[in-house]
Amino acid sequence: MIRIGIVGYGNLAKGAECSIMQNEDMELTAVFTRRDPASITLQTPHVGVYHMDDLPQWKDKIDVLLLCGGSATDLPALTPRLANDFNVVDSFDNHGEIGNHFANVHPAAEQSGHIAMISIGWDPGMFSVSRLYATSILPKGQTYTFWGKGVSQGHSDAIRRIDGVADARQYTLPIAKAMNRVRTGDNPELSTRDKHTRDCYVVTKDGADQNAIQQAIVTMPNYFADYDTTVHFISKEEMIRDHSGLPHGGSVIYNGVTGIHEEHSNTIEYRLNLESNPEFTASVLICYARAAMKMYHRGMTGCYTAFDVAPVDLSQTSREDLIKHML
Repeated sequence: MIRIGIVGYGNLAKGAECSIMQNEDMELTAVFTRRDPASITLQTPHVGVYHMDDLPQWKDKIDVLLLCGGSATDLPALTPRLANDFNVVDSFDNHGEIGNHFANVHPAAEQSGHIAMISIGWDPGMFSVSRLYATSILPKGQTYTFWGKGVSQGHSDAIRRIDGVADARQYTLPIAKAMNRVRTGDNPELSTRDKHTRDCYVVTKDGADQNAIQQAIVTMPNYFADYDTTVHFISKEEMIRDHSGLPHGGSVIYNGVTGIHEEHSNTIEYRLNLESNPEFTASVLICYARAAMKMYHRGMTGCYTAFDVAPVDLSQTSREDLIKHML
């Protein structure tokens, strides 16, 4: 059995707990939190919750730690620090900073003799692998990535930080016309605004200026200013009734050419439709935790990404059975 520890207990960690239950070669050993451990009730019986300060005592009792913190401030510090004592898997998703994150984590994992898997999930992660496969198979072509329809937790949080906002959900929606053009092999030049729109559902505090809130949202740089953004003001009851879930998904579409004159068009598409974004992302973390253990037992050390892992290492089925029944 692979002994799994979870750091943090938000939506992603709860999804990981559920995923562990579905994998017969794994068991949840402990959960660690910055909160009062007594305030957390797990779904897994007979598993303890401990404070983060207790982690050093578990160094030889856990095979892989799943780091379920945020990419803004948690993971840049936690992953390299905990890779000194554990095999770790994180879901760092700031695309522009992955190179720096790798550079910080790799020395810690390599020097301590551990495996660190970073930026595991569906994007970065499964979408990244899809892009790599497509561009490797068809060197001449164009990649398009569409996200949604789904809740962006980071963008929702950005709205909640606006003065007068009590709660908010932001949905990213792909523009169907743009996707259809790509799928037909048109290879259009698409701007940010051409590919996605953003829908915001906002509950305001009593007396809040809704016009000011709407203006603050649609002009917010790095989040909404580059998109056609619609703001809907709704009641707290409507928010609970209609927007409590965390769906997401998207598509990676690649149009490449073959033939002596590049006369034949070929389209590769990888698509996800997720009813629960955190539960699916956690399931990806879990299978890469398995891969981390296989690689660790082979004597490998250092930092790795989804690009570095052989598909056979993700499965709990033997290589021989995979070849016999799935290849």
